[in-house]
Amino acid sequence: MSQKPDNLIVVLDVGSAWTRILVGDLNEGALRYRGHGMVESAGMRKALIAELAPAARAVKTASEWAEASARTNIDQCVVGVGGPHIRGLNTNGGFELSNRMREITREDVRAAIERARAVERPPDREILHLLPRQFILDEQPGIFDPVGMVGKRLEVDLHIATCSGSALQSTVTCANRAGLEVTETVLESIAAAEATLSADERELGVCLLDIGAHSSDLVVFFEGAVAHTGSVPIGGNHFTNDLAVGLQMPVAQAEELKRQYGNAVVTAVPQLAEVEIASPHPQMLRLRTIAEILEPRASELMRFVRDNLRQGGVFDALGAGCVLTGGGAMLPGLLDVTESQLRVPARTGMPVRLSNMPAELVHPSFSVAIGMLLYAHRTRVTRAAEGNSLRAKLRDIFAASF
Repeated sequence: MSQKPDNLIVVLDVGSAWTRILVGDLNEGALRYRGHGMVESAGMRKALIAELAPAARAVKTASEWAEASARTNIDQCVVGVGGPHIRGLNTNGGFELSNRMREITREDVRAAIERARAVERPPDREILHLLPRQFILDEQPGIFDPVGMVGKRLEVDLHIATCSGSALQSTVTCANRAGLEVTETVLESIAAAEATLSADERELGVCLLDIGAHSSDLVVFFEGAVAHTGSVPIGGNHFTNDLAVGLQMPVAQAEELKRQYGNAVVTAVPQLAEVEIASPHPQMLRLRTIAEILEPRASELMRFVRDNLRQGGVFDALGAGCVLTGGGAMLPGLLDVTESQLRVPARTGMPVRLSNMPAELVHPSFSVAIGMLLYAHRTRVTRAAEGNSLRAKLRDIFAASF
């Protein structure tokens, strides 16, 4: 097994149902798949870590499998953060540059963002991302990058994605106990968007809904920038539990029934279609009975999403519709319910396929992990470019001094 090369990127997705570690590396600047490990999650409750020890063991096992698959040692990772504790808010801030026109620098941009982020928030909230929506230079809006432009006053419209500080620390501690150092944290819905959304969708306005096991995270893009982030407390396991209770059967059997015969639209199921089930006792079950249990939960999920979008002021900003991803997005009929409740077109978000990646990973349940690889890669490239630019400026200054 080789030592960890400098060009290795490792991401950790601790979900309610599955714990995934995905490994990628850079080959001449291009990101490619290297290996992965996946095990059933443990110690989770309602999308949060409830018991550190079993959760850490699951991460450790996934890490060992990923090391064997990638044939390399793993000791660092980028961690995804999601769940019902995710909140987002929009704010604005800026300052007067000077009495005379002058060129905007990268430090000015950082200063404007610092002014905008200085808003009151509960003490237990941690900032995950500071996401500029637009810059305003001398009352001229719609500027994406003002560096190099000239003006007197710089403002920024900023979206701040926050999470529970204790939930974030639990995830980091879980990774640490498994022998992994956390180098960066990423909001899972933003990662999923990285792997599934097109540039046109981001520009026109789109809601990305990542349906997990116990909750569903969402992010809205408009005019190319993040306009809203949030979470709703319904996920795929709620559908399964409804079946288990309604049909009086074990959860595992209900999950299999949902996967094979589930549908979120009753009228899409033939009236006479039946399936034989063995538990609690052999009987024939109408498939419409399954749909009659699943459809109300699907409608409730989309009502929660609709209310969340309205509260965020972005319900009417979905020119490109809604994209569903995550394991829960595979339920037949869910796209129809989405279109009915949100009144916009909907599609299933399949993640992009990385070079060398097995075809079975091109599945909505891997959108977050693949998106985190893409996000970490883009971040690394951006930082390297900024570092090279700074070094070039320092060389110019040093040369000019002689």
